[in-house]
Amino acid sequence: MKLFDGGRAPNPRRVRVFLAEKGIEVPLIPVDMGAREHRSSEIATRNPLRRLPVLELDDGTVITESVAICRYFEELHPQPALFGRGALGKALVEMWQRRMELNLLTAVAHAFRHIHPAMKEWEVPQIPEWGEANKPKALAFLELLDAELAHREFAAGDEFSIADITGLIAIDFMKPARIGLPEELGNVARWYKAVSSRPSANA
Repeated sequence: MKLFDGGRAPNPRRVRVFLAEKGIEVPLIPVDMGAREHRSSEIATRNPLRRLPVLELDDGTVITESVAICRYFEELHPQPALFGRGALGKALVEMWQRRMELNLLTAVAHAFRHIHPAMKEWEVPQIPEWGEANKPKALAFLELLDAELAHREFAAGDEFSIADITGLIAIDFMKPARIGLPEELGNVARWYKAVSSRPSANA
């Protein structure tokens, strides 16, 4: 088994944080995304979308998409439960994981990819207006999240989950996307301090 890793890019990091929370060690194959190594034939033969991370099992089976990779490891190592417990718990984690991904991480990613000068040759066409349009989308979701976090410790309830990992990655990604975290969002700030202080956040 080996994991083709993309360094500090959000999705590869999301899997590494998940694995660190689980205490799972997987051999990493570093891929230099700055040098566009993720576009190489070595990656393309495993993932035609040429995106990372890519998990290759011992029998040659390939799993791509960060949450799919995390689900695979959740099934192999169910504790600690990062996808929730029981029917309701799992549904709530799924709901908040999707909300974090679709409303926060995706908006931040669009802002970064369409505004940052380093992405000009990656995102073709790069549309700065679309990048700017996504900034208020991310901030609007953070306002919603702030209200929700007034009633619980973590995104989907009282236990840390993959929804928190996705949220952590998204907020860290706001800096290169040039989106500031509003000071008035005290509940988000409290939650972010807690999740970013976990040892896994350094993975």
